[in-house]
Amino acid sequence: MTDTSQPDILYTIVDEAPELASASFLPIIKRFASAAGVSVGTKDISLAARIISAFPEYLSEDQRQPDDLAELGKLVKTPDANVIKLPNISASVPQLVAAVEELQAQGYALPDYPEEPKTDDEKAIRARYDAIKGSAVNPVLREGNSDRRAAKAVKNFAQKNPHSMGDWSADSKTKVSSMPDNDFYANEKSATISADQAGDARIEFVGKDGNVTVLKDGWTLEEGTIADATFMSARELGAFLADAIEDTKKDGTMFSLHMKATMMKVSDPIIFGHAVKAWLAPVFEKYGDKLEALGVNPNSGMGDLLERVEGDAEIMAAIEALTAERPAMYMVDSDKGITNLHVPSDVIIDASMPAVIRAGGKGWDADGKKGDTNCVIPDRCYATVYDETINFFKENGKLDVTTAGAVANVGLMAQKAEEYGSHPTTFEAPADGTIRIVLANGDTLHEHQVEAGDIWRACTVKKAPIENWIELAMDRQRLTGSEAIFWLDANRAHDAELIKYVKPALEKAGVADKFQIMAPREATRQTLETITTGKDSIAITGNVLRDYLTDLFPILELGTSAKMLSIVKLMNGGGLFETGAGGSAPKHVQQLVEENHLRWDSMGEFCALGESLNFLADAKGNAKAGVLGAAAEEATQGILDNNRSPSRKVGEPDNRDSHYWFARYWAEALADQTDDAEIAAEFAPIAKALADGEDAILAELAAVQGPPADIGGYYHPSVEKKAKVMRPSATLNAIIG
Repeated sequence: MTDTSQPDILYTIVDEAPELASASFLPIIKRFASAAGVSVGTKDISLAARIISAFPEYLSEDQRQPDDLAELGKLVKTPDANVIKLPNISASVPQLVAAVEELQAQGYALPDYPEEPKTDDEKAIRARYDAIKGSAVNPVLREGNSDRRAAKAVKNFAQKNPHSMGDWSADSKTKVSSMPDNDFYANEKSATISADQAGDARIEFVGKDGNVTVLKDGWTLEEGTIADATFMSARELGAFLADAIEDTKKDGTMFSLHMKATMMKVSDPIIFGHAVKAWLAPVFEKYGDKLEALGVNPNSGMGDLLERVEGDAEIMAAIEALTAERPAMYMVDSDKGITNLHVPSDVIIDASMPAVIRAGGKGWDADGKKGDTNCVIPDRCYATVYDETINFFKENGKLDVTTAGAVANVGLMAQKAEEYGSHPTTFEAPADGTIRIVLANGDTLHEHQVEAGDIWRACTVKKAPIENWIELAMDRQRLTGSEAIFWLDANRAHDAELIKYVKPALEKAGVADKFQIMAPREATRQTLETITTGKDSIAITGNVLRDYLTDLFPILELGTSAKMLSIVKLMNGGGLFETGAGGSAPKHVQQLVEENHLRWDSMGEFCALGESLNFLADAKGNAKAGVLGAAAEEATQGILDNNRSPSRKVGEPDNRDSHYWFARYWAEALADQTDDAEIAAEFAPIAKALADGEDAILAELAAVQGPPADIGGYYHPSVEKKAKVMRPSATLNAIIG
């Protein structure tokens, strides 16, 4: 009879570097957890698994996989949920296409991704693939709001062992450039749905001829939901980008575009495409028909364009001549000639902007030389955060990480809150006309006059997540006594509606005097001033700002956002423990494949594991799980105190070494604790074996570094090959099992 019981902890199978690390770390977790009767299962939410599960009828029986994401989506709505979630790929179209091609090469008879679907079958296939694109995982799993902060041990270590920070000068030319008008910020309308407005709404396009096209139907809007709509003018976006390129050339800086084509999977690739067209404007004007015939889609980036036109000497010569006239380009990889505009998913704003700021406002050009850069962020909604940060450091110099305070974040993200530009309520206007939201009662909630190509988007935030978010903010402030700021702009339509919830809730609780409400620019300045004096601040934000700030401040404070403690308190009582950011994961995989060295730091996994075990102990009354959790926290401290985190260079300790040390410190803590004699007795010989085997284990781990490593695939690696690469120590494997 099959055991259908739910494991106590579910560990996600994901992508890239975090998943490679799991091949080494997960066997250790399972072995140690078994001592407390804690079962650890897995759910595969990798990009490859999501593709495979979407097309079962194309595959053989042994190739099919269940839809683990859908199953997890149900679980997180229950009180029993205890999920450790690692970073997964939020796929752009080029990544999605590459993953499909890899799976096809492995024998999976999947359909091609239809770039321009014409038949009904192609449209249906495209719709299935599009559901996998972008931030498809997080909205399903995040049935709670975010509590993200640096663990005390991590913060203490960062202050005692400061990471490198570039020097800022007052005359730095680095700046942020944004549209002056007609962006998403300028055109936003927002309203809170009343009882008589609730029900199934629809989004319509009304052409100049009066014909109505329904863009989305059956869009349920509940009472108390904040519903927004806005658009960005394509015409003014194009003019702004052309001006930004000329402005960059005049300043003698580098041009860099900072978007999030992964999370904002519909809107931002379009904006990215406008930037590619602006950069190559004379080429598109002269060779537009040829480029179209070659299947060029600027939304896919310059990398795809160059591959398609490389056989046309005339177009290639025109591109080279234009490149010589343009300003320098910010590079993703100078050695490989990968520019800022090559692939939409290569430059993710929440990773790329902090990197520039941490480096003293510097980027790298095609020759690998550092220089100032024009950071182009077309929409103003959150660009002011980066602009004010740059202004602050120009005035005050770089952050002193040895004394800086910490910025925690309480983020509103439950039930798809503020999923801007990333779901089926974002559209490119098909022609001149009007796009409007029509409510169940027939009223028009919002409408905008648009021109062909304008990017229109709507989003919602439900009442229950908002109320839960405010409660979570009050809890964090009460527990810490820290400065607490709601990052809300009273002059922005959406934020003004949120403030209508926030102010009464704070007043009712009698804590209004303990909180401030500030627009993002002012909140940025206040927060930087606070942490500069060594004090802590809590940033209470919406979903997108949560994403941006939980990279910006950790990268400045800790050198990385991967070491953050990320707890999602699920609204129905369960726990989701996220393990940090995966923005640099592709480069880590590349290094592993080339040199068999994985520099991914599992500190996020270590922190999440301890929290998950402690949560399990509390929720299920499992005292042994609590012993494991406390010992895991000691092991995490041991990694930091003894500097056992991975090195970036081949031939030096890497991710696998850090897992050995974590297992050893964990076993030693369990053997030494006095709360559970049975566990102490079980782990005493394991701790001894790990200590006695130190020389042999480290030698076996070091011996494999240098030559290339074969993992059998980037998006869908072989389980066996992955295990062979990530568990090369026979001595360690014999002890762990």
